[in-house]
Amino acid sequence: MEPILRVRDLSKSYGGTGRRRVLSGVSLDVAPGEYVAIMGESGIGKSTLLNLIAGLDSPDGGSIRLDGAELSSLGDNGRTLIRRRAMGFVFQAFHLLPHLTVAQNVALPLALNGRGGEEAERRVAAVLDAVGLASRSGSLPRELSGGEMQRVAVARALVHRPRLVLADEPTGNLDPESATQVLRLLREQVSGTSGAGILVTHSAVAAATADRVLVLGPGGLHTREAGG
Repeated sequence: MEPILRVRDLSKSYGGTGRRRVLSGVSLDVAPGEYVAIMGESGIGKSTLLNLIAGLDSPDGGSIRLDGAELSSLGDNGRTLIRRRAMGFVFQAFHLLPHLTVAQNVALPLALNGRGGEEAERRVAAVLDAVGLASRSGSLPRELSGGEMQRVAVARALVHRPRLVLADEPTGNLDPESATQVLRLLREQVSGTSGAGILVTHSAVAAATADRVLVLGPGGLHTREAGG
């Protein structure tokens, strides 16, 4: 079975003279239905790796293929379209638009993909029900708790049924109960749609919900040893 995501020999440096190498020799395959956790020390390049996979930044070397499409061969518009149609993002910062209701925030990916009307309303209602916020669809972000805002962000990331879900420390600001719910929803989305998911986290508890746990180090990604 072909992987949804295939990363090969990725490298990235920043700065001018005396450039700082952030990533080197990073390779990764994520199969359909697979949910992978990536751990590693602060500053090792985990968020940089997600940004490269998302096409938000360009690598110095290596390749990134999503469903067979080589991201580095696409221009800005091409990468934007792939992000819009095929990717869902969940970050520690919620990035909700403050003047839109919960339902309007969640519907944004559908609107950007030209999907509206009754189908969009059904999808928004279904995903809000899944995150336990059906009764808050008309609320504004300022009326929500931190845990509720993160669940809205999860709903927004999943409403268009993306092929690849990227989550960067999505439970860092959440209480244990909300964190458990968010992690379960992410896992269910990946397995239920045969998509792929990558979770970047410092939490061993969060990482334990994944199918595989990888550790990012100076030499690339390596499988975490049992008990490690």
